[in-house]
Amino acid sequence: MTDEQQVIEAEQRLAAAHLTLNLAVISDLLHEDYVIVQPSGRLETKHDVLASYRSGERHWQHAEVRELDVKIYGTLARVVGIWQAKGTNAGVPFDYRARFISIWVKRAEVWKNISYASAEIKDLR
Repeated sequence: MTDEQQVIEAEQRLAAAHLTLNLAVISDLLHEDYVIVQPSGRLETKHDVLASYRSGERHWQHAEVRELDVKIYGTLARVVGIWQAKGTNAGVPFDYRARFISIWVKRAEVWKNISYASAEIKDLR
């Protein structure tokens, strides 16, 4: 399997893990130095993200990544794609579609997501 295929598979596994809140898979795919820039501009670490999922307030009915454009730069990968998710957060429904960029690092033949940011897609016209 090529590096590009491995990164695509990892992105898909990460999205699928949200549906069941499989925190073991999510934790395994996130680098220890992972940071996410939330659409609000707030910065969260791997610890913050996992803690928010453990709260039990977030539930997904749908989560997927698509239109993935992957570029490999040695042991780094840049992914641009579309994230679509639907569910509830603290009882408030969400139906969210965003363009994202994520950065992956390869260590010991394993790809880990180290950074992620997204912006909501409101209208592509």
